[in-house]
Amino acid sequence: MFLVFLANGQRLPSISTLRGKPFPNDHLDLFFNAVSNASIVLATFIRAAEGAGLGCCPISAIRDHAAFVSDLLRLPERVIPLAGMCVGWPSEHGHISPRLGLEATVHVDRYNDRDAIADIDAYDRRRNEGRPPWKQRGVARFGEAAFYGWSEDKARQYAEPLRVDFGAFVRKKGFKLD
Repeated sequence: MFLVFLANGQRLPSISTLRGKPFPNDHLDLFFNAVSNASIVLATFIRAAEGAGLGCCPISAIRDHAAFVSDLLRLPERVIPLAGMCVGWPSEHGHISPRLGLEATVHVDRYNDRDAIADIDAYDRRRNEGRPPWKQRGVARFGEAAFYGWSEDKARQYAEPLRVDFGAFVRKKGFKLD
């Protein structure tokens, strides 16, 4: 099954209208609230589906085609596709992808990235031990890297413009990002 998780910024203004109340919050926070709520639902869905034995794969690339998906699903103003999700019964035993460690992502009392480079390097090496990348991106532009870890892959991925029209799409859907 393929699901689409939506950021719904229409609900709160509609409720205000329904109850005859003003809605002076038509600004960036409405967008953040819609995206945060959809993200919570997505994460909760994954936990519940995996608890039932289903496999899940979030698809952020749906935002590469946000206008097409919005038209396909006939999404109203202030409702945008946040992520897709493939869900099904796994045909083989899955694995948990390694993630950047808590030491690099959790900050106590105040933000501190003093060891960010060392943390990212350690993650690159740990991730490559169990699951080395199968293909290097942008070899014609950047050359072949002797060691190709997660951070090199992300740096190459984001060296190219991605979703440059997404902000315009979000504004066209009625979100004010001021």
